[in-house]
Amino acid sequence: MKPDTEAVIHYLKALQDRICQGLEQLDGNGSFLEDSWSRPGGGGGRTRVLTNGAVFEQAGVNFSHVFGDTLPPSATAARPELAGRSFEATGVSLVIHPHNPYVPTSHANVRFFIAHKPDSDPVWWFGGGFDLTPYYPFEEDVLHWHDITRAACQPFGSDYYARFKKWCDEYFFLKHRNETRGVGGLFFDDFNEISFDHSFHFMQSVADHYLKAYAPIVEKRKNNAYGERERDFQLYRRGRYVEFNLVYDRGTLFGLQSGGRTESILMSLPPLVKWRYNWQPETGSPEALLYEKYLKPRDWLKD
Repeated sequence: MKPDTEAVIHYLKALQDRICQGLEQLDGNGSFLEDSWSRPGGGGGRTRVLTNGAVFEQAGVNFSHVFGDTLPPSATAARPELAGRSFEATGVSLVIHPHNPYVPTSHANVRFFIAHKPDSDPVWWFGGGFDLTPYYPFEEDVLHWHDITRAACQPFGSDYYARFKKWCDEYFFLKHRNETRGVGGLFFDDFNEISFDHSFHFMQSVADHYLKAYAPIVEKRKNNAYGERERDFQLYRRGRYVEFNLVYDRGTLFGLQSGGRTESILMSLPPLVKWRYNWQPETGSPEALLYEKYLKPRDWLKD
């Protein structure tokens, strides 16, 4: 079946609307400001950012639809046979940084690529997923998060959750720190299994389950009392988020290499962050528990 790019774009624009509405309801005070932009090389998008809300210190939800004459290196690293093809790419990407250190940071992204070459069939694929980055984790929240990620996968393939949970653990891993970015979730890329409809519906299921996974955690933790110690640790740990996004993240690399809008690409970075030289958590502290139990790959639903 020929890929229906227009159907994907229509779904993604509506997804951005739904997620922004859901986050505004969760926040109760803040609202998203929209910034529409055009890309000189072709295409554009709309960036929406909520700043200094009641719950969210910064929340960014991007929609983009871009095209160009040549795929950038980040898009062909795993598929060198596509080098030199023209491309079209569309997606929604979001990162949420809450005020309260007991509310985790979260990230989600879904995207569709199609690569063209004269006198040959187009090559298309989907990618995406979502992951959770807590500072002071609660095991029940992590179990809920993974229950929902598994539910997103179950109708499509018996092995999908295990495959894409493992890929998430491996992808969101800071090799130079020997730790995961958080407690994982789902990650998939170069996905074009069975048919376009099957692949598209799977991408939709992942996107549609994001708020089901995140909203209950926000509701449960947004009013937890915290002090300077917790806030200080949150800002320190946000540094890991910056390190990953600037060193490893393929989406960031693709955006910058393809001439995307820098402000929209880097809206994923937290508004405030700290680094400390060789800092170590105190033995037996809540901060140490994060390192000991949560920042390593683990099969949460079988333990």
